[in-house]
Amino acid sequence: MVKCSFCGDILKPGTGKMFVLIEGKALYFCTMKCEKNMLKLKRKPYETRWTKLYKKAEK
Repeated sequence: MVKCSFCGDILKPGTGKMFVLIEGKALYFCTMKCEKNMLKLKRKPYETRWTKLYKKAEK
């Protein structure tokens, strides 16, 4: 069971994308939306309203 590194949703087997950073850390993404927000737009998941981390930090 793998969770998306940005939004926190659970990835189903055979779906999603794995991105490996230079230092060896693996990031998992469920959609292109999550991937772009984290890598290209450099947004933080706890500041983006539709993510589970935002809702968790809001409480």
